[in-house]
Amino acid sequence: MLNRLLSNDYPRSKLLAVILAAIFLGLAFAPFLFPGVKALSVAAKVLIFVVLVASFDLLLGYTGIVSFAHTMFFGIGAYGIAVATTRMGPTWSALAVGMGGALLLSLLLSLAVGLFSLRVRAIFFAMITLAVAAAFQTLASQLSEITGGEDGLSFRVPEILSPSFEPFEEPFLGVSIDGRLLCYYLLFVTAVVLVLSLLRIVNSPFGRVLQAIRENEFRAEAIGYRVVVYRTTSSVLSALFACAAGAMLALWLRYNGPDTSLSFEIMMDCLLIVVIGGMGTIYGSAIGAVLFLVAQSYLQDLLRLGSEAAASLPWLSALLSPDRWLLWLGVLFVLSVYYFPTGVVGRLRAAAAHKAG
Repeated sequence: MLNRLLSNDYPRSKLLAVILAAIFLGLAFAPFLFPGVKALSVAAKVLIFVVLVASFDLLLGYTGIVSFAHTMFFGIGAYGIAVATTRMGPTWSALAVGMGGALLLSLLLSLAVGLFSLRVRAIFFAMITLAVAAAFQTLASQLSEITGGEDGLSFRVPEILSPSFEPFEEPFLGVSIDGRLLCYYLLFVTAVVLVLSLLRIVNSPFGRVLQAIRENEFRAEAIGYRVVVYRTTSSVLSALFACAAGAMLALWLRYNGPDTSLSFEIMMDCLLIVVIGGMGTIYGSAIGAVLFLVAQSYLQDLLRLGSEAAASLPWLSALLSPDRWLLWLGVLFVLSVYYFPTGVVGRLRAAAAHKAG
């Protein structure tokens, strides 16, 4: 059973297996282990980014394609849910229509970008995708009648997923059972299914060909594989999974706007998380997302405590000011890249292989 779930792609490191199990259990029981609105929001964001980053890793880590249009598909998924529920009301059919329309648009756009641009090499393709993403963000900001413009769209979700839905008066294990909790577990199940699906894709014969193309595109072409077809298919699959992650974000926030799902900052976060976790390892998306988002969410709180503790040393207190959290986040990233050049997953697997050898 475990073979099928993990697609025979085992962690290959005891420590890595323990970390992944801890992340899975931590996210599964997050509402009970870490009570509070902020903790639940961070856990939900981790689930969303695990899917988004894993889909980006399919492009970057497994196929060797550098694309800056990934957040465009993320935004399409979020806007699909937002626009459909705004027009059709907070119904499941509206969610289905929004999701279906977003997936179809993502399919067509990714196919167009793939067919017209994937023959372009390296940095030129990256620049084309960056231009397409920027154009789409501008379009989303200007089509205010559909997208709400810069203000975005606030909408309601089906009653069972809204915070006002409380089926039980008494809390369970100290936690109130409401629509917000049910929405979190919907995201959790969706994220698990999507990540397992990505694991299946990268460990299939199709995934092996993608890795062969990444290592030596000309050799793969020479032995009979149509590289453009495989690269385009990879781009389409990656876009569809990113679109699903965007729908998850909109469902959780009950709001979407250009800065929420289309900003270049999200693209940079994806790139950082892939590098931290380890490129070419779907597991790395989970570890990287947890490390990055927890640091991003709680670093200011830790710095505030450190600044107060060092009040007797003005220079140290100023250095640990919460306003300098981006500086310290940058330092942490540089250190992680220096000590884990192949990412956390790559380093742990290499250490396990060295120990076994």
